[in-house]
Amino acid sequence: MPTVTRVAIPRNGVDYRGKVVLAPMVRSGELPSRLLALKYGADLVWGPETVDRALIGTTRHINTIISTVDFTRFPSNNLKGPKTSQKESLIYRLHPSREGRNLIFQMGTSSPERAVQAARLIAGDVAGIDVNAGCPKPFSTSGGMGAALLKTPDTLCAILEALVQDIGSEYEIGISVKIRLLETPEMTERLVRKLCRTGITGLTVHCRTTPMRPRERAIRDQLRMIAEICNEAGVACLMNGDVENRDMALQLMQEFGVDGAMIATCAESNPSCFRTKEAGGLLPWREVVYQYVRTALEVENRWGNTKFLLGQLIPGKEAAYRKVVGAKSYQELCEILDLGDLEHEAADVDRRLGLQPSTSQTVNQAKTTNKSAKAAGGDVRATKEQASKSLRSVKEAMPGVPPVLGIET
Repeated sequence: MPTVTRVAIPRNGVDYRGKVVLAPMVRSGELPSRLLALKYGADLVWGPETVDRALIGTTRHINTIISTVDFTRFPSNNLKGPKTSQKESLIYRLHPSREGRNLIFQMGTSSPERAVQAARLIAGDVAGIDVNAGCPKPFSTSGGMGAALLKTPDTLCAILEALVQDIGSEYEIGISVKIRLLETPEMTERLVRKLCRTGITGLTVHCRTTPMRPRERAIRDQLRMIAEICNEAGVACLMNGDVENRDMALQLMQEFGVDGAMIATCAESNPSCFRTKEAGGLLPWREVVYQYVRTALEVENRWGNTKFLLGQLIPGKEAAYRKVVGAKSYQELCEILDLGDLEHEAADVDRRLGLQPSTSQTVNQAKTTNKSAKAAGGDVRATKEQASKSLRSVKEAMPGVPPVLGIET
């Protein structure tokens, strides 16, 4: 059997072989989700698809409070207004010490020039750049990105070649691509062979066609063929689609000859799926939720994203589910879930994010103030008026969910 020459892994890059990783997911791939996946055993994590145009024009900041690297920009609307009066939007946040060398940045793009321009901004902070050529959602395909690139293979190859030449070489990181199955095995084979000649270090195949929805069973009939083509070219091959946990991932890697596997929806509902059964397997949802909330507070995750993820982590039948859905601040969340040891930090994060307490919280605070004033023989009427004024100000400031700070793609 002839010796296969592998595509060299650059000095600052990472080999995808032998890895079970977190798949790129809208909303579910933000910083706290990635950190939790790594905590529970994910070998690598993909961030959510970020469109090239969203990253271009951002400014890179070191956030000394939470030790992150933030990419921010001013809103593109209201260009006539002074920037000093506008709040910068957070486009991407990463944690260098906790995920940097295990983080793959996934980009949505339809242009070699824009891809290089955007990648140059973040390449020094990640272990690889991955091009999304599989997202079937209109927000991606309408711009010629995502799964639309499967219909324009020359453009897709041009993007990958430009990134390999201009980004991979300069920053010494790997360039990879994530695709879906095409209509026939012959079409998939032609595409994969073409992609493997671009200089990429890795290729992930989502084992569904573009029209297929997540509820439809993944198709693995073409997987061995794709793995063999990648192996011949020295390119690492990862699979994605209905992978439920690490043990299943390792079994499928052995069965189909692929080099690695991605876990998506199962990691969204319980990231401890990256633990092997031997290591204890899935953890109870309350333990996972505690770790998630603590991590979200540590990195000051935007409230809307935190609440969305908790909606995935907490079983819908639990009494806490409805209460969490209605929560409007981290402090209220900690009260609902009885996370007393996190309440002080939650209050600090709420202040920094500008989150308002709920009406019920304010009423309780007002009642406490009234009781204290009466016990002390103070002016109860003045105290009530002050509490009423405070309550009105909270109502005017609601709803408590702040504007979206990032770009969800």
